[in-house]
Amino acid sequence: MPDFEELLAKAKDLAGKHPDQVHNGVEKAEELAEKKLGKQFGDQVEHAGGLVEGFLGVHDEEQPPA
Repeated sequence: MPDFEELLAKAKDLAGKHPDQVHNGVEKAEELAEKKLGKQFGDQVEHAGGLVEGFLGVHDEEQPPA
């Protein structure tokens, strides 16, 4: 069984080394969710994207973390 704490630490380390790629990936996921769900859930999708970036320790410098 994998050690999830170790995997999480590795994911955060990689995210810290490549914040632009993480941000781009989160934006693409948000766009996909908006296509599937429609704009009525746009605020929730954007908030969730901010939570993912915050959890990984990566924040968009244009926006403060949620």
